[in-house]
Amino acid sequence: MLRKLYDWTISLAARKSAAAWLAVIAFLESSVFLIPADVLFVPMGIARPKKVWHYAIIATVMSVLGGILGWYIGHYAYEAVAKPVLHFYGKLDTFETMRGSTSADMILLLLITSGLSHLPPMKVVTILSGAAGVNIWLFILSAIITRGARFFLLAWLLQRFGEPIRNFIEKRLSLIAATVAVILILLFMVVKYLHA
Repeated sequence: MLRKLYDWTISLAARKSAAAWLAVIAFLESSVFLIPADVLFVPMGIARPKKVWHYAIIATVMSVLGGILGWYIGHYAYEAVAKPVLHFYGKLDTFETMRGSTSADMILLLLITSGLSHLPPMKVVTILSGAAGVNIWLFILSAIITRGARFFLLAWLLQRFGEPIRNFIEKRLSLIAATVAVILILLFMVVKYLHA
């Protein structure tokens, strides 16, 4: 099922309505959808390099708006909406553990790592932020910075290197971003430990 969903998402890049689909996928990815918007963004940027910055704006704005929806789901509709969504993705037990033991500072750090590298998945962190009562304005600011950084970095790479960078983006960029995310989390834990 996941492979079919992935292939369907990639197929949207060839449509005339690709920009609209990018907006929809970026919005849904931040609250309920499984496939990251990068899957659509990269082939669109390669096919139309002159529009890559426009695509980065669309993806950033819609991802932040989707994140706000995720925050509201976690804050106001946890039992009715968030639990079934998390259960569907097999993330409910992990989420409940995180919800009960994670500080607001750690949630903001997870938002940064998720926004940059999808570690953990964006939808989990947006819902967790709302459920834990993270300040909505701080949440929005963090989402703008991290999602913007990711999509504008992708746009720059695609415009600078074109098709040859595709393999790097698809195979190595997420690994590099995940490594940075892990380093950020470890640094945060070390600082917390030293101040404890």
